[in-house]
Amino acid sequence: MRAQLALGPAPRSPAGGAAGAPPSSLSFPLAAMAATEQEQFYALLGNLLSPDNAVRKQAEETYETIPGPSKITYLLQAIRNNATPEEARQMAAVLLRRLLSSAFEEVYPALSPEDQTSVKSELLLFIQLEMQSTMRKKICDIVAELARNLIDEDGNNQWPEVLKFLFDSVSSQNVGLREAALHIFWNFPGIFGNQQQHYLEVIKRMLVQCMQDQEHPSIKTLSARAAAAFVLANELNAPLLKHFADLLPGILQALNDSCYQNDDSVLKSLVEIADSVPKYLRPHLEATLQLTLKLCADASLSNMQRQLALEVIVALSETAAAMLRRHTNIIAQAIPQMLAMMVDLEEDEDWANADELADDDFDSNAVAGESALDRMACGLGGKLVLPMIKEHIMQMLQNPDWKYRHAGLMALSAIGEGCHQQMEGILNEIVNFVLLFLQDPHPRVRYAACNAVGQMATDFAPGFQKKFHEKVIGALLQTMEDQGSQRVQAHAAAALINFTEDCPKSLLIPYLDNLVKHLHSIMVIKLQELIQKGTKLVLEQVVTSIASVADTVEEKFVPYYDLFMPSLKHIVENAVQKELRLLRGKTIECISLIGLAVGKEKFMQDASDVMQLLLKTQTDFSDLEDDDPQISYMISAWARMCKILGKEFQQYLPVVMGPLMKTASIKPEVALLDTQDMENMSDDDGWEFVSIGDQQSFGIKTAGLEEKATACQMLVCYAKELKEGFVEYTEQVVKLMVPLLKFYFHDDILLTNSTVLNSKHFVGVDCCLSLIMTRVRVAAAESMPLLLECARVRGPEYLTQMWHFMCDALIKAIGTEPESDVLSEIMHSFAKCIEVMGDGCLNNEHFEELGGILKEKLEEHFKNQELRQVKRQDEDYDEQVEESLQDEDDSDVYILTKVSDILHSIFSSYKEKVLPWFERLLPLIVNLICPHRPWADRQWGLCIFDDVVEHCSPASFKYAEYFLRPMLESVCDSSPEVRQAAAYGVGVIAQFGGDSYRPVCPEALPLLVRVIQSPDAKAKENVNATENCISAIGKIMKFKPDCINVEEVLPHWLSWLPLHEDKEEAVHTFNYLCDLLESNNPIVLGPNNSNLPRILGIIADGEIHEAIKHEDPCTKRLANVVRQVQTSRGLWTECISQLNADQQAAIQELLNSA
Repeated sequence: MRAQLALGPAPRSPAGGAAGAPPSSLSFPLAAMAATEQEQFYALLGNLLSPDNAVRKQAEETYETIPGPSKITYLLQAIRNNATPEEARQMAAVLLRRLLSSAFEEVYPALSPEDQTSVKSELLLFIQLEMQSTMRKKICDIVAELARNLIDEDGNNQWPEVLKFLFDSVSSQNVGLREAALHIFWNFPGIFGNQQQHYLEVIKRMLVQCMQDQEHPSIKTLSARAAAAFVLANELNAPLLKHFADLLPGILQALNDSCYQNDDSVLKSLVEIADSVPKYLRPHLEATLQLTLKLCADASLSNMQRQLALEVIVALSETAAAMLRRHTNIIAQAIPQMLAMMVDLEEDEDWANADELADDDFDSNAVAGESALDRMACGLGGKLVLPMIKEHIMQMLQNPDWKYRHAGLMALSAIGEGCHQQMEGILNEIVNFVLLFLQDPHPRVRYAACNAVGQMATDFAPGFQKKFHEKVIGALLQTMEDQGSQRVQAHAAAALINFTEDCPKSLLIPYLDNLVKHLHSIMVIKLQELIQKGTKLVLEQVVTSIASVADTVEEKFVPYYDLFMPSLKHIVENAVQKELRLLRGKTIECISLIGLAVGKEKFMQDASDVMQLLLKTQTDFSDLEDDDPQISYMISAWARMCKILGKEFQQYLPVVMGPLMKTASIKPEVALLDTQDMENMSDDDGWEFVSIGDQQSFGIKTAGLEEKATACQMLVCYAKELKEGFVEYTEQVVKLMVPLLKFYFHDDILLTNSTVLNSKHFVGVDCCLSLIMTRVRVAAAESMPLLLECARVRGPEYLTQMWHFMCDALIKAIGTEPESDVLSEIMHSFAKCIEVMGDGCLNNEHFEELGGILKEKLEEHFKNQELRQVKRQDEDYDEQVEESLQDEDDSDVYILTKVSDILHSIFSSYKEKVLPWFERLLPLIVNLICPHRPWADRQWGLCIFDDVVEHCSPASFKYAEYFLRPMLESVCDSSPEVRQAAAYGVGVIAQFGGDSYRPVCPEALPLLVRVIQSPDAKAKENVNATENCISAIGKIMKFKPDCINVEEVLPHWLSWLPLHEDKEEAVHTFNYLCDLLESNNPIVLGPNNSNLPRILGIIADGEIHEAIKHEDPCTKRLANVVRQVQTSRGLWTECISQLNADQQAAIQELLNSA
């Protein structure tokens, strides 16, 4: 189609139009459009709506070739032509709004100023002339989108006529125009730009008047939605929210009325407020809660409306828990509502023996109620929730109707995480009661009991396993024999998996014979059923149970290896049908986990066969569909085979790496979709959607993303296990991994329209998806130092090139990563990379950028602490809020530890050369060690200065005025963590500090002794600090002996040995002890070597506690000391006689290992 910019004359305005309407003589001053071209465009619109995919795709391609300004011409003409079919006019409106949304900067400025004015005038006129309500709304959406784009960077609205149109229309007698004004304001509440404060009273008056319109329900509903949208758009403006608080009763009234007119739009707006601006509800919280509770309980409303009403309360339990906890009466009424929803189950005769597991129906009341209960328990805490729900659950469990018993057990499963602390005290009572229901006459109740056991095994691990192993293992094995229901058998096996995954090895070993006997028996039976009937559900779970048991007991599984392996290999070889893909994948997982458990020596008899089976599957890999469950299992199995075979696995890399890289390179499909587009896409296509307004949804195709995350983690495994054997693949892997540091929702990889994804609406996307993306970024970060280690073998030039490729991206990721868990991993990896690369790896630009980012992180740390103090002054502050604030604080401190890691790696690599750069951060580090700071701040601030002394002395002394006095004062601090950091600092001052620090040693000595001699010095929480004090005194004696009286101190020091908790300091002390012994120090040896039995006792105790690794050179020195004593038979006999059996065995072990 030849496209040219042209529109015919504008339609005439009817007499008596709204005030402010454009003059009736207005015409669009563009060249007349050839009728044939417009007709062709109408045909194109029809094809865009075609149900035929091929026709629609061709039309989309043709539409994309039309220049943007010409699209505006054609689309406006289609909208204004009432002779055009209604569906095509609506499509034209959607396309024009979409064009302005996605390509405004390309198309609108290309119009002449006259054409721009005409477009704006035409659109406002169209609204006045349009008779169809749906079409008028779509034109309003175009106006809102254009207005949004015509607010400049300073907040100036460059379309003042639209504001006049709003004010005139909202006062009009024409209901359609009033609706239009409210719709535009709802769609773009920021339309007033920087004039909003000036118009605030007018806006408020407009909304109040419209919400009081009793004659026109649509006006009332729209004004409530517009008010809610305005509140949401100004969520950070506390004075405005307070000023508009008196609109809430009107919103609530409109919500109530609209719900009974089958319209849940206002209710959805209230959910958004509860989620994003909960404090806005505070003045009328009781009324809000009472209304939503009433709606939730009203069975005459639709399930969706009732669930949305409940969502308001649940959202508040998460976003304003302390505020909601004050309304215990509402919580007490909401809990029975959730439980009532969970009873809303349908009878299903085929359920018990269904072989395919249907996905949960997330729209059902039962699933919604269970999810709400889980979230509320986590949000409000068990102290409040458990007493309220306990009696309800007990009554339900005694109800003759199976649905109530099922719901009661599922409720127990749901509240375990949130009520963890409170349930622990009554867990024995709960477990005994739940186990009874494994014998319930109804299969779905037995299923729910399995679910409760499995969930408790996870929520209360490992205490649950330690207390209830005997009861639970026997009960689950018995339930797995339940021939009346496959679903129950399978779920009992699933519960056993949960139990064994977190069970201590020593607890499971006594049950191993019985477990294996049952599992093998069931596997044989179910294998026969698979062959005869084609049923596989129970077999899938039993295979995973076997894998879980083997994984837990490790080498103790060796005697049972031959019992299972032939059958498992048989399944992999023969279960090739599409419906058996999951079974085959789980069996592959089982074989690889058993191999890892029993070790290389035992597994090697089958390794060749297993590898051939895997290779055959791998050869067919390209034929597997993206959502084939075998992919993920295969990828993980290869990594386990790599761990088993070690360097021998390298030969398989050419086969493995192609498909692995393909999977790791999967890019998710994303789309911003209109309502019309949604109708052409089904959930079966693997898409997940979240609504971002009435007109749009965001979609992401999730197929393959789980596999992508697993593949990335396996690449990390290969790099870690194979080291230089992986070097051939380092280049392609690093090129894959570096961009994945930015693999999150709002990156251009996924969607260019970042404003959509940063919006509150997007929080609704499945959190599992977010977790998958987090796994990918963590794997990308973990891979960086490992890939550098792999690449070392290629020489410094290759290594440097690789480092240059990743360095900038790592630094930028530290500055932009939004998730603290991922950020900490990126920072840790960056520090490791610097340690690998050493001096010279960062240039001036890197240092400049990194310094700015670390400064920001430290400033953010202090700011967050201040914000938490403000929250502690809030009227809703309570002990649960304090727990939440402590969690936030822990997260912040963890990031602080990673700042310390990075600085440590830089100091250790660059030494004193880096000090001028460090001075940019110095005031912030000094602030960390101020006496009023929390103990964690002081601990990590001291650790940073410890590194400065250790790696940058003697130049470090110029900063002594900042840290020396706080360090000495901290040696006796009430916090053991601070004492440890300070004591370590004294030790490095003695070892590395130089002569300027000499006066520190005699001053520090009595302080260190005071800590060592305190009555609780060896208590678990204090022992590390105490051992650092002992080590520090040893370093003073070794490196600054002339600063103290060594002869006086040495006997005391010997009496404090050995160290065994802090392995690093233990090496220092044992090395110094060897120095003294090898020099025949008379104080250490004692008169006539009388101290030697005590010395051997110290060495033996160190060996018992594994204080020193056998490969450490110090071990050989200690062994030589022992051998020297052996040369004197009488002395050796005397020494050995004073050691206990464990110490004697330890001495022998030391001699054997060295």
